[in-house]
Order: sequence, then C-alpha cells, then structure tokens
Amino acid sequence: MATRNNPLFDTATTLGKILVFLGVSAVCGVLVAGLLVPAAAVSGSAASGSIQFFDSLPAELKVDPPSQTTRILAADGSEIASVYTENRTKVPLDQISPNMKNAIIAVEDSRFYEHGGVDTTGILRALVSTARGNKQGASTITQQYVNNVLNANLAAAGEEDQIKLNGVNKGVGDKLREMKLAIALEKEFSKDQILEGYLNIVFFNRDAYGIEAASRYFFSTTAKDLTLPQAALLAGLVNSPSAFDPITNPEKSKQRRDLVLGLMLNQGKITQEEHDAAVATPVEPKVTQPKQGCAYAASAPYFCDYILHLLENNPAYGADVKERQRLIYGGGLTITTTLDPKAQATAQEQVDAAAGANPDKWGASLVSVQPGTGKIISMAQNTSFLAGAGGFNSQLNFNVDKLDQNGSDLNGIGGFQPGSTMKPFTFAEWLNEGKSMNTVVNAAQRVYPIGYPWKNTCGKVLDGYSTAQKNQGLGAADDLQNAEPQWYRPLTVLEGLYNSINTVTFASAAQLDLCGIQKIVDATGLHSGLPAGDDPHPKINMSTLGNLLGSTQTAPLTMASAFATFANDGKYCEPIAITAVTDALGKQLPAQSSSCRDAVKPDVARGVNYALQEVLNRGSGSLIQPRISTRTSFPIGAKTGTSNNNGSTWVVGHTTGLATAAWFGDPLGAQSRAGQNITVNGKFYQGIDGYMIAGPMFSNFMAKIAPGYGTNPFPAPPSNMVSGTTAPTRPTTQATQAPAPSAPATQAPATPAPEPTKNGNGNGNGNG
Repeated sequence: MATRNNPLFDTATTLGKILVFLGVSAVCGVLVAGLLVPAAAVSGSAASGSIQFFDSLPAELKVDPPSQTTRILAADGSEIASVYTENRTKVPLDQISPNMKNAIIAVEDSRFYEHGGVDTTGILRALVSTARGNKQGASTITQQYVNNVLNANLAAAGEEDQIKLNGVNKGVGDKLREMKLAIALEKEFSKDQILEGYLNIVFFNRDAYGIEAASRYFFSTTAKDLTLPQAALLAGLVNSPSAFDPITNPEKSKQRRDLVLGLMLNQGKITQEEHDAAVATPVEPKVTQPKQGCAYAASAPYFCDYILHLLENNPAYGADVKERQRLIYGGGLTITTTLDPKAQATAQEQVDAAAGANPDKWGASLVSVQPGTGKIISMAQNTSFLAGAGGFNSQLNFNVDKLDQNGSDLNGIGGFQPGSTMKPFTFAEWLNEGKSMNTVVNAAQRVYPIGYPWKNTCGKVLDGYSTAQKNQGLGAADDLQNAEPQWYRPLTVLEGLYNSINTVTFASAAQLDLCGIQKIVDATGLHSGLPAGDDPHPKINMSTLGNLLGSTQTAPLTMASAFATFANDGKYCEPIAITAVTDALGKQLPAQSSSCRDAVKPDVARGVNYALQEVLNRGSGSLIQPRISTRTSFPIGAKTGTSNNNGSTWVVGHTTGLATAAWFGDPLGAQSRAGQNITVNGKFYQGIDGYMIAGPMFSNFMAKIAPGYGTNPFPAPPSNMVSGTTAPTRPTTQATQAPAPSAPATQAPATPAPEPTKNGNGNGNGNG
C-alpha cells in the first residue's frame, strides 16, 4: 500500500524543516562521536550504542585506478589509435596547474585541508541554509571522491544500475556509508593523494573524464598549462556539467566561472588584479574532439581492429568477452605492436592505387610478415573503416580469418580462394619424397575419374575430374583444364610450377602420397579462414582434389605466413602482432612471443625457393620482378594465383627477410563476381590474372620495403634435387644481377593473360 506524506511533517513546512534539522543533527552527533570519542571512553549506553551503529557501517573502499584510455602503438612507439569507455588520461598532481587545484578547492570544499573527511561545520551550515529554503550541498571533496570511486567500481563490475547519484537515488544510509568511507580514506591517504584522485576521476563532459581530458577537450591544452580563467571555468563545471557547459550554455558558464573566481578572491587564493583580469576574459572554448577507436586510427585501422580482437579472444584478459572488453577499453593499457609505420604507409599506397576511384567496389589487400619471428609488419586494404567516410566502406578485414574481424556473420569474409598459390605445397612434397624438380611428367592427362588409384594414407579420395563420370554428389568435375592448349604435353615438374600448369600439379600429385601434402600444408599453418563448428581454424583437406589448386577460402595473412616458412629455411612461425602490454600501473600483461617450429626440411625449403625465383625470372610472374632500380633486382621468389572465375587474384612471395601476400578481387557477398570483361582503374581486362593488379602491388611494395629487412641470396638446394632431363636456367642469386627485361612494376602489363577456362566446379583452379 502506498504511503502518503503527513502535512505536519512535510519538509516544506517550518515544523518539518526544524524536525529535519534536528534529525540530521542527531546523525551528525553520531558521526562526531564516532570520529572524536573512542568507544571505551564513552560512559553512557546511548552514546556507546551510537558509536556501535556507526562502527557497524561498511568501511570497505576499493580504490582501483579509474577507467582510463588504452593506447595502441606501432613498433616504433608512435600511436596508432586510442580506445576507451571513458576518455581519461591520469596525471599526477604536480602535472596539474595550481590554478586548477585552488579553483576546485575554493568552489567545492574550502576547508579541504582542515577537516578529516567530513566537514561538520559545512553540514550544519548546509542544514541551516536548507531550513531557510535555500538548498546547499555539504559533501567534501573526499566524500565526492568516495562517491565517484564507488560508482566507478560498480561500472567496472557491470553493475551500472546500482550507481548512486546525489539527489536522485541516494538515501540516508548511503550518505552515512559515504561519510564513514571518507573518514577511512583520510586515514589511509594524504590530502594531496585524495585531491589527485578526485581531479582524475571527476566527470566534466561525456567526452572528458578527469582534468587532463577536460583540458584537452575544452581548451586544447594540458592540465599543467591551464590558465586562471580556464581553471575556474572547469572547476565550476563539476557541479553541473550540462547546465554550465561553455559550448551549449556560454552565459551560464561565465556566471559560474566568475562565481568561482569571486570565491578564490575571498579566500585569498588570487589577488584583486588577477580576479579582474580573469573576469574580463571572454569564455572561448577551443574544442579538440577526441577521436577514439580504430576508425580514427592514424594508420592501419584494420590492423588496430585485429589487435582488439586478439585481446578479446584471449582468456588471459578475462573469463568472458565482456570482462575482457572492460579491461581493454577501461584499463589504461599500453599495447605495443609489431607494425612498421613505413611499411604500412607503403602498403596503403599500393592498395589505394590498385582500383582507383573504385565505383564497382573491388577489393585490394596486402599483408606482410617477418620470417623467423612471425611479426606482422603491415596490413592494409583499399576500404575506409569509418562508415560514411565516402568511397568503399567496410569494417571487414580482408587479410585475416573470420574469427579475427568485425561482423563475423556478414558477407562470409574469412579469406579467399588462393588458386595456384597452393601449388608450391604439392611441389614441396614432391621434393620431400626425394624426387627431382626436373623430372618429366605427363601434363597431357586431363581425366582423373572417381576411383582413380590415388595414394592417400590419410583417408579416401571421393571426388575426381572426368566429364564421363561427372557426379556432383561426389564432387566429380569436368576434365582438368589449363589456360592455354600448348601445355598439354610432357613437362618437368619445375616448368609446371613456374608456368602454373594445372595438369602438371595433378600429374605430380598422382605420384605422391596425398597424406604427405596434407602434412606439409598443416605444418606450414595453412587452414580455412571460415570456422567450422567448434574449430576456429579448420584444416584444408587435401583429400579434396580441388584443394590442390586452391579451392578453400584462406586468409592472406595465412598465405604470407606459410610462404615465410620457405624463406626461413623450413621453420614456420605463428604470426604475431603484440609484443608488449602494460596496464595503467605499469604491470606487464600477457603478450605474444615468437613461436616457431620445424615444418619442412631445409633442403625442401631451398628447392621451393629455387622454383619460386623462376616464377619471377621466366614464369607466370616474369613481368613483376621487383627492382631497386631499373637495372638492379634482388633474390626473391613468388607465386601467382587466380581463382576459377578470375574473381580472386594473388601474388604471394618472399625474400629472406620479408614475406608478403597481395590480393585483388571480389570481397562482397558470396564473392562470386567474375573478374572477366571488366574495367578497373580505367583499364579494360578480358580476365584479371594474378600478375596484373595484385602483381604490381606486391612488386612495388617489396621493392621499397624488402631491402630494409634483408635480401640475402637464398641457400642453394642439393644438386640432385635440381638435376633431371631438362636443366633450367639458374635463378638470380646476386642482388646486382639484372633479370630478363620486364614491364615496369609501376603499372599493370599492357596485354591481359588469356582467360582461364573453367573446370565446372568452382574450385578456383585457373592458371596463374
């Protein structure tokens, strides 16, 4: 049943005011007794009972650091972006202007350095004023700090509904608890420590928590450099940030500022001359709007977002995602990453230039890693992370697995069909089984029917390539196709790789144990970018024949890391992006460290490197050989790749010091658009091949960045690995040796490659 106010005791009546005054005075008496008189010295039972009541109130106060801004840094210490729940940067008291300290004490708690946490004189003065009809607060700075800390702790625990606000949902019991905690706080901390904590936690504006953020937001300055009128304005703002906002209510803001200046004058904190000059100063905010989040990253917004997802998926940062996000966005972390700003700027230039104005929204991405460490050096794509920024907007990261990006249920992004960039792994198993790369195989064979006697000690092969036995239920496809008819003839395995001939890859695999190919694929970190059930990184099943030619969606970062294995003499290193994390107190939190393992034999890696150099010397990538100058190149290997409908094109390659994957194609929807008979950046393409757009991206980037990471000659493979019926041209091994003449890397070749013929199953197996 609802209660009604008794008119006799209504606080609007004179009697009601007197009774309220007497009641609160009694509470103050209890408080004073608790403060000043030890229980053992009190002789009256009433007084003793009052003290016991006061002592029974909770005295806990967990003074954790308030929510602070987290900073994400590049490898050189430059800031990539900042993220926060509350825009706050903690500063010590000696980095706060004396003007601010004096102003806040003058207006909020003039007896701050005299009381013990609760100002009984102030309480009585407020009671008398309230009894006379003029409501006046009496909370000290210490009490306000306690209230802010309690609310901050509730917010950090996800209990925002329990937050208590003065005059809204705070009862007498809450106020008594606040008083006792204030007293306890004063016993544990000095006045200066409390003042510092208060100025760093107090709310000034939805975009400014604490004095440093407020100084930057309202005046584009620091707390240390606040002038007298600026400090007085901010001190006055604390009472009601909305009512005294100098942007929306400049007149009220000035009145409040001048009131603060008057109090400072009356309390002897400033002279009459200083007062008059400050009052005469107009209210002129100079707002610096904080731009937090990866959308406003100075560079590498997608890499920034990748960093956040790595931490959100890391159990070391909390029991669940919500707890981890509270730490990440409110813990004042400093996250140092592997990103090289120079490499990132170059990568961004290349992807932005790939499609120009790009009205058809073709995607371009480039990611590079360091062999031997796994460090991600750059990660770029040709879209804007900030929605509404114009052009091609997307928050989906083209370079990483679906698990590691925004919008995991949108568009199915989790990599792209790698096409012929998968062929080196079959080639690696060929060498691993002791065969020569110059062995001749029958590249004329195009039919591998269901039931063909593949060797596969890992399991069965159910699909096949045979028009006569086409069975979609079992995955059988049309006869195996090459892009051009002249390749249906005997060829060496090496020729098949550097010219990217599909029938050579199958003829090679037909002499191998598919399980061996599977083991190399797994060991080099290759996996699908699309989660399957509880497995976030499903294997690429090499018992599915289409995967020999790159039919499973794979992320560019995964491809770059796999190729880095060959650069690292056969050792695979997990990609890493975070080298150090510290919290607001300087405590080290878990980061990433290099994790490498033996993946392929060193001699096998050297043989693959030999062949991949031939791709650029005289094969499918001969027009994109990177050059330091018009006459000088350096040892580098790569493989081109093109999906079945030309909608996904690649170049993936490496020097001894840097591995890079460049991709261009369709990133939208089901990624089903064909890259055929289209115009990109003002140029018509009958069919996009790997070397045409992804190629120059790769070449230009590596020419500028790879020399800084090392371009030593690759160790030579054993001679028996190279010997065979046809001796190939020796790959370039000296940085001063010029390759065969090629088209400039700064532009796509003038003549497009022939359109790869379709295999009929969408397996991404066009040549190139």
